[in-house]
Amino acid sequence: MTDDLERLRYPVGKFAPRALDASAERSLIDALAAQPAAVASAVTGLDEQQLDTPYRPGGWTVRQVVHHLPDSHLNAYVRMKKAVTEDTPLISTYEEARWAELPDSQLPIDVSLRLLAVLHERWIAFLRGLAPEQLSRTFRHPEWNEISVRVTLQLYEWHGRHHIAHITALREREGW
Repeated sequence: MTDDLERLRYPVGKFAPRALDASAERSLIDALAAQPAAVASAVTGLDEQQLDTPYRPGGWTVRQVVHHLPDSHLNAYVRMKKAVTEDTPLISTYEEARWAELPDSQLPIDVSLRLLAVLHERWIAFLRGLAPEQLSRTFRHPEWNEISVRVTLQLYEWHGRHHIAHITALREREGW
């Protein structure tokens, strides 16, 4: 049972940073650019009841996952910009589980799908314009210590795939 729950929780595996060459970095940026369309595709045709179904026991609903993505990616975008423009800034954390309970997490998902698309348009332009040395710039996270823009890129490319897989795996299990 624990293994099953772990697979439901981490359908693409746990995040693990790796060394990247310039080509791999460009591929990650391209993958990040494609995520808004992939999220929209993953939720196409779902009704209100399906959107309010948790992707796993004790997990968020599909609706909460969709609203969580721009919340999280907005934070990542700001953190990366701070790292590029400041010397190892200390960033603030946020209580993502509590954010998922706020009233805006009950809005129609198209609000967050639009926000995610526009955010990624800005984020991708920012990332594609960075010089290699800027990808090495860092911020300091209170819990994770120093993290580079390069590792953050990897983390958020994984993060989007991770949550898209939550939705698509649920659809597959439920036959939606």
